[in-house]
Amino acid sequence: MKIAMSSVSLVFLMLFPMLGRATAQAVDVLPTANEIVTRMVQQDALRKAQLNGYTATRRYVAINEHRKAEMLVGVTCASNGEKQFNILSEEGSSAIRNHVFYKMLKEETDASRRGTSTHITPDNYEFQFIRKELINDRPAYLMQVTPKADNKYLIDGRIWVDAADYSIVRIEGSPARNPSFWTHNVHFVHTYQKVGPFWFAASTHSMSEIRIFGDAELTIENSNYTLTPDNHTAKAEYLAGLAR
Repeated sequence: MKIAMSSVSLVFLMLFPMLGRATAQAVDVLPTANEIVTRMVQQDALRKAQLNGYTATRRYVAINEHRKAEMLVGVTCASNGEKQFNILSEEGSSAIRNHVFYKMLKEETDASRRGTSTHITPDNYEFQFIRKELINDRPAYLMQVTPKADNKYLIDGRIWVDAADYSIVRIEGSPARNPSFWTHNVHFVHTYQKVGPFWFAASTHSMSEIRIFGDAELTIENSNYTLTPDNHTAKAEYLAGLAR
Protein backbone atom coordinates (compact mmCIF):
# COMPACT_ATOMS: atom_id res chain seq x y z
CA MET A 1 0.00 0.00 0.00
CA LYS A 2 2.81 2.38 0.79
CA ILE A 3 4.42 1.67 -2.59
CA ALA A 4 1.14 2.35 -4.39
CA MET A 5 0.62 5.64 -2.60
CA SER A 6 4.15 6.72 -3.38
CA SER A 7 3.64 5.93 -7.07
CA VAL A 8 0.46 8.02 -7.21
CA SER A 9 2.21 10.89 -5.47
CA LEU A 10 5.11 10.69 -7.89
CA VAL A 11 2.83 10.73 -10.93
CA PHE A 12 0.91 13.71 -9.49
CA LEU A 13 4.14 15.61 -8.89
CA MET A 14 5.22 14.92 -12.46
CA LEU A 15 1.91 16.07 -13.93
CA PHE A 16 1.38 19.10 -11.70
CA PRO A 17 3.85 21.39 -13.56
CA MET A 18 2.21 20.39 -16.86
CA LEU A 19 -1.21 21.21 -15.39
CA GLY A 20 0.09 24.58 -14.29
CA ARG A 21 1.38 25.37 -17.78
CA ALA A 22 -1.92 24.32 -19.39
CA THR A 23 -3.87 26.49 -16.96
CA ALA A 24 -1.62 29.46 -17.64
CA GLN A 25 -2.07 29.00 -21.39
CA ALA A 26 -5.85 28.91 -20.98
CA VAL A 27 -5.97 32.25 -19.14
CA ASP A 28 -7.69 34.88 -21.26
CA VAL A 29 -5.37 37.87 -21.48
CA LEU A 30 -7.69 40.87 -21.25
CA PRO A 31 -6.93 44.23 -22.85
CA THR A 32 -6.67 47.39 -20.78
CA ALA A 33 -9.34 50.08 -20.82
CA ASN A 34 -7.09 52.30 -22.96
CA GLU A 35 -6.54 49.50 -25.48
CA ILE A 36 -10.27 48.82 -25.74
CA VAL A 37 -11.12 52.49 -26.20
CA THR A 38 -8.37 53.02 -28.78
CA ARG A 39 -9.64 50.10 -30.87
CA MET A 40 -13.23 51.25 -30.38
CA VAL A 41 -12.47 54.75 -31.69
CA GLN A 42 -10.44 53.39 -34.63
CA GLN A 43 -13.13 50.93 -35.69
CA ASP A 44 -15.87 53.55 -35.32
CA ALA A 45 -14.01 55.93 -37.65
CA LEU A 46 -13.52 53.12 -40.16
CA ARG A 47 -17.21 52.17 -40.10
CA LYS A 48 -18.26 55.80 -40.53
CA ALA A 49 -16.00 56.08 -43.58
CA GLN A 50 -17.62 52.98 -45.05
CA LEU A 51 -21.24 53.81 -44.20
CA ASN A 52 -23.15 55.60 -46.95
CA GLY A 53 -26.25 56.19 -44.87
CA TYR A 54 -29.36 54.19 -44.12
CA THR A 55 -33.10 54.25 -43.70
CA ALA A 56 -35.09 52.67 -40.87
CA THR A 57 -38.42 52.64 -39.11
CA ARG A 58 -38.71 53.81 -35.52
CA ARG A 59 -41.63 53.30 -33.12
CA TYR A 60 -42.09 55.43 -29.99
CA VAL A 61 -44.37 54.43 -27.12
CA ALA A 62 -44.73 56.57 -23.98
CA ILE A 63 -46.92 55.73 -20.99
CA ASN A 64 -47.62 57.24 -17.61
CA GLU A 65 -50.41 56.72 -15.12
CA HIS A 66 -52.89 58.86 -17.03
CA ARG A 67 -51.76 59.02 -20.65
CA LYS A 68 -50.36 56.96 -23.50
CA ALA A 69 -49.10 57.89 -26.95
CA GLU A 70 -47.49 56.16 -29.90
CA MET A 71 -45.72 57.40 -33.00
CA LEU A 72 -44.28 55.61 -36.03
CA VAL A 73 -41.47 57.46 -37.81
CA GLY A 74 -39.38 56.90 -40.91
CA VAL A 75 -35.69 57.72 -40.40
CA THR A 76 -33.25 58.71 -43.14
CA CYS A 77 -29.60 59.17 -42.21
CA ALA A 78 -27.15 60.61 -44.76
CA SER A 79 -23.52 59.58 -45.06
CA ASN A 80 -22.48 62.67 -43.08
CA GLY A 81 -24.74 61.71 -40.16
CA GLU A 82 -27.53 64.20 -40.79
CA LYS A 83 -30.97 62.77 -40.03
CA GLN A 84 -34.44 63.46 -41.35
CA PHE A 85 -37.66 62.13 -39.84
CA ASN A 86 -40.99 61.51 -41.52
CA ILE A 87 -43.96 60.88 -39.20
CA LEU A 88 -45.90 57.92 -40.59
CA SER A 89 -48.61 57.69 -37.95
CA GLU A 90 -49.38 58.88 -34.43
CA GLU A 91 -52.08 58.38 -31.83
CA GLY A 92 -52.85 58.92 -28.18
CA SER A 93 -52.09 61.83 -25.86
CA SER A 94 -51.42 65.04 -27.75
CA ALA A 95 -49.54 66.37 -24.72
CA ILE A 96 -47.02 63.51 -24.90
CA ARG A 97 -46.72 63.79 -28.67
CA ASN A 98 -46.20 67.56 -28.61
CA HIS A 99 -43.93 67.82 -25.59
CA VAL A 100 -42.02 64.53 -25.80
CA PHE A 101 -42.01 62.95 -29.27
CA TYR A 102 -41.84 66.13 -31.36
CA LYS A 103 -39.22 67.61 -29.07
CA MET A 104 -37.07 64.46 -29.27
CA LEU A 105 -37.24 64.44 -33.06
CA LYS A 106 -36.30 68.12 -33.29
CA GLU A 107 -33.38 67.80 -30.88
CA GLU A 108 -32.01 64.75 -32.69
CA THR A 109 -32.37 66.47 -36.07
CA ASP A 110 -30.64 69.63 -34.85
CA ALA A 111 -27.85 67.67 -33.15
CA SER A 112 -27.15 65.68 -36.31
CA ARG A 113 -26.88 68.88 -38.36
CA ARG A 114 -24.66 70.65 -35.84
CA GLY A 115 -22.42 67.63 -35.51
CA THR A 116 -22.80 67.87 -31.74
CA SER A 117 -20.07 65.75 -30.18
CA THR A 118 -21.64 63.55 -27.55
CA HIS A 119 -19.89 60.40 -28.71
CA ILE A 120 -18.49 57.96 -26.20
CA THR A 121 -14.83 58.87 -26.69
CA PRO A 122 -11.91 59.96 -24.44
CA ASP A 123 -12.80 63.59 -25.21
CA ASN A 124 -16.04 63.18 -23.28
CA TYR A 125 -15.49 60.29 -20.84
CA GLU A 126 -13.23 58.51 -18.41
CA PHE A 127 -13.23 54.72 -18.84
CA GLN A 128 -12.76 51.88 -16.35
CA PHE A 129 -12.64 48.22 -17.37
CA ILE A 130 -14.84 45.97 -15.21
CA ARG A 131 -14.93 42.47 -16.73
CA LYS A 132 -15.65 40.38 -19.80
CA GLU A 133 -19.22 39.12 -20.34
CA LEU A 134 -21.43 37.50 -22.95
CA ILE A 135 -24.03 39.65 -24.70
CA ASN A 136 -26.34 37.69 -27.02
CA ASP A 137 -23.78 34.86 -27.06
CA ARG A 138 -20.97 37.22 -28.12
CA PRO A 139 -18.07 38.14 -25.81
CA ALA A 140 -18.04 41.79 -24.80
CA TYR A 141 -16.04 44.08 -22.52
CA LEU A 142 -18.02 45.76 -19.77
CA MET A 143 -16.76 49.25 -18.89
CA GLN A 144 -17.77 52.04 -16.56
CA VAL A 145 -18.04 55.43 -18.29
CA THR A 146 -17.88 58.68 -16.33
CA PRO A 147 -18.66 61.95 -18.16
CA LYS A 148 -16.09 64.74 -18.03
CA ALA A 149 -18.76 67.46 -18.23
CA ASP A 150 -22.14 68.11 -16.64
CA ASN A 151 -24.07 67.75 -19.88
CA LYS A 152 -27.58 66.36 -20.29
CA TYR A 153 -26.51 64.71 -23.56
CA LEU A 154 -23.75 62.70 -21.85
CA ILE A 155 -24.33 59.60 -19.74
CA ASP A 156 -23.15 58.21 -16.44
CA GLY A 157 -23.26 54.44 -16.57
CA ARG A 158 -21.88 51.36 -18.27
CA ILE A 159 -21.17 50.25 -21.82
CA TRP A 160 -20.60 46.83 -23.37
CA VAL A 161 -18.08 46.73 -26.23
CA ASP A 162 -18.14 43.77 -28.62
CA ALA A 163 -14.84 41.90 -28.25
CA ALA A 164 -14.59 41.15 -31.99
CA ASP A 165 -15.94 44.30 -33.64
CA TYR A 166 -15.08 46.83 -30.88
CA SER A 167 -18.49 48.40 -31.33
CA ILE A 168 -20.78 49.39 -28.46
CA VAL A 169 -23.59 46.84 -28.23
CA ARG A 170 -25.32 47.96 -25.02
CA ILE A 171 -25.49 51.09 -22.87
CA GLU A 172 -27.10 51.39 -19.46
CA GLY A 173 -27.19 54.40 -17.18
CA SER A 174 -28.56 57.88 -16.59
CA PRO A 175 -28.00 61.35 -18.10
CA ALA A 176 -25.07 63.21 -16.57
CA ARG A 177 -27.57 65.98 -15.77
CA ASN A 178 -31.36 65.91 -15.56
CA PRO A 179 -32.81 66.74 -19.00
CA SER A 180 -35.06 69.45 -17.56
CA PHE A 181 -36.66 70.81 -14.40
CA TRP A 182 -39.66 68.59 -15.09
CA THR A 183 -37.79 65.30 -15.53
CA HIS A 184 -35.51 63.53 -13.06
CA ASN A 185 -34.35 60.08 -11.97
CA VAL A 186 -34.02 58.95 -15.57
CA HIS A 187 -32.65 55.45 -16.17
CA PHE A 188 -32.29 53.90 -19.61
CA VAL A 189 -31.04 50.85 -21.49
CA HIS A 190 -29.92 51.09 -25.14
CA THR A 191 -29.37 47.93 -27.17
CA TYR A 192 -27.87 47.54 -30.62
CA GLN A 193 -28.24 45.14 -33.55
CA LYS A 194 -25.84 44.20 -36.32
CA VAL A 195 -26.81 44.91 -39.92
CA GLY A 196 -24.10 43.74 -42.29
CA PRO A 197 -20.80 45.04 -40.84
CA PHE A 198 -22.53 47.87 -38.94
CA TRP A 199 -24.14 48.12 -35.51
CA PHE A 200 -27.31 50.22 -35.26
CA ALA A 201 -29.69 51.13 -32.43
CA ALA A 202 -32.17 48.33 -31.77
CA SER A 203 -34.16 49.57 -28.78
CA THR A 204 -34.25 52.05 -25.94
CA HIS A 205 -36.19 51.60 -22.75
CA SER A 206 -36.21 54.37 -20.16
CA MET A 207 -37.97 55.11 -16.89
CA SER A 208 -38.21 58.58 -15.38
CA GLU A 209 -40.09 60.67 -12.87
CA ILE A 210 -41.95 63.70 -14.21
CA ARG A 211 -43.09 66.38 -11.81
CA ILE A 212 -46.89 66.52 -11.47
CA PHE A 213 -47.44 63.54 -13.82
CA GLY A 214 -45.44 60.92 -11.88
CA ASP A 215 -43.54 57.92 -13.31
CA ALA A 216 -43.23 57.65 -17.07
CA GLU A 217 -42.01 54.87 -19.35
CA LEU A 218 -40.62 55.38 -22.84
CA THR A 219 -39.81 52.64 -25.35
CA ILE A 220 -38.18 53.18 -28.74
CA GLU A 221 -37.87 50.30 -31.20
CA ASN A 222 -35.91 50.45 -34.46
CA SER A 223 -36.47 48.09 -37.39
CA ASN A 224 -36.29 47.69 -41.18
CA TYR A 225 -32.75 48.99 -41.55
CA THR A 226 -31.71 49.38 -45.19
CA LEU A 227 -28.19 50.46 -46.09
CA THR A 228 -27.81 53.18 -48.71
CA PRO A 229 -25.92 51.98 -51.82
CA ASP A 230 -22.32 53.09 -52.26
CA ASN A 231 -21.86 56.71 -53.29
CA HIS A 232 -18.23 57.35 -54.17
CA THR A 233 -18.61 61.14 -54.20
CA ALA A 234 -20.17 61.29 -50.72
CA LYS A 235 -17.54 58.89 -49.38
CA ALA A 236 -14.69 60.93 -50.86
CA GLU A 237 -16.06 64.11 -49.28
CA TYR A 238 -16.37 62.41 -45.88
CA LEU A 239 -12.84 60.98 -46.02
CA ALA A 240 -11.51 64.40 -47.06
CA GLY A 241 -13.23 65.89 -44.03
CA LEU A 242 -11.54 63.32 -41.76
CA ALA A 243 -8.17 64.26 -43.22
CA ARG A 244 -8.59 67.98 -42.44
